Amino acid sequence: MEKTQEHNDREPSESRTTPASPTCASSTSVKCAGSTSFHPPPKQSPWSEISPPPTYRPIRSPAINPPPNTNSQAIILAPVPQSQKVLAISLPHTFQSPSKKIHSPDDIRQFINSDSSKNFLGFIVSLSESTRSHKTSDSFHESTTVKKIVSIIETLIQWTEEIPPAQQSSRYGNISYRTWHNRLVENSESLMLQILPELLKSSMVEIVPYFTDSFGNSSRIDYGTGHETNFSAWLYCLARMGVIEEVDYQALVSRVFVNYIELMRKLQLVYNLEPAGSHGVWGLDDYHFLPYIFGSSQLINHKFMKPKSIHNEDILENFSNEYMYLSCIVFIKKVKKGLFAEHSPLLDDISGVPNWNKVNSGLLKMYRAEVLEKVPIMQHFLFGSLIQWYGFLFLFHD
Repeated sequence: MEKTQEHNDREPSESRTTPASPTCASSTSVKCAGSTSFHPPPKQSPWSEISPPPTYRPIRSPAINPPPNTNSQAIILAPVPQSQKVLAISLPHTFQSPSKKIHSPDDIRQFINSDSSKNFLGFIVSLSESTRSHKTSDSFHESTTVKKIVSIIETLIQWTEEIPPAQQSSRYGNISYRTWHNRLVENSESLMLQILPELLKSSMVEIVPYFTDSFGNSSRIDYGTGHETNFSAWLYCLARMGVIEEVDYQALVSRVFVNYIELMRKLQLVYNLEPAGSHGVWGLDDYHFLPYIFGSSQLINHKFMKPKSIHNEDILENFSNEYMYLSCIVFIKKVKKGLFAEHSPLLDDISGVPNWNKVNSGLLKMYRAEVLEKVPIMQHFLFGSLIQWYGFLFLFHD
């Protein structure tokens, strides 16, 4: 009874709307669900294009009949997001404690059309482009700051060894995660001091909240794409302050983000984190989105590996350490049982896309529509001086 009430009381963190497959988003006509074993879902009452009803659906009870995707056509017709240079701040700068601003679809529209949103998404596209056609082990510039960030993540991984899961009757949401997260919060400022120069120490009031929100929610003991977006926002803030530079981008993906995903998988397995507002069987992934964007970029123009290669066990076994996309597929197959087309139909659909370039561009459009434009996710996002909220001033902003 307590578990049911806990689920009902949760704030949803992700949309239940079935996202449009990048297969459909490409200019080449490809059958969208040809390789799955599911029949098209029956017609139901349409949901809002901006945000679905706030009903939590745990991953153990996926929606076998998903709602119609009223946002699919908008995703297909949307332009592919483009890279942008991060807008650097000038010093001295007044930092501020960030706060939540998004509460409604109107707020989402204001944010998504603002310079803040476009520059942040442009940063993610730039990260994707930095790793285009590069294996994870390829050589790249690795600054002292990047090495320190990696060291911080390795410290967080070590904490999982020092804080074992508690013995409890409930299988999901191990309470020891709260101990791990409390240690994160208590040490967050000292961790930030490892990478911040003296002139920017006052920025901790603004960047620490993004950092501590990057690894899941300690109350709900869950994790999702909203937390992953916070980690990217933290990196973006460091870029705005000049702590990391454009020359660091490939290392941010191949070293920092790869280690971040390793940490999150460790937390998911050790403490059984719930998916934050799971899409159920109809989502791209229960927890992540960005490693598919970066991973598909890595595979662009590969001589022999195509999107359909995810079904080749030899390729997965031999190359998953070099390509993030393949690593994601291997992890899914490790934690989910049954036919891949049944537990991951959207990823199965994407494997029918003719090339990785179309996969990458489709995923970028899908990330904007299914993460950055969703109230249940972005209602938790924070705005300060580095990621600004324009409010009603947006109406007069060019």
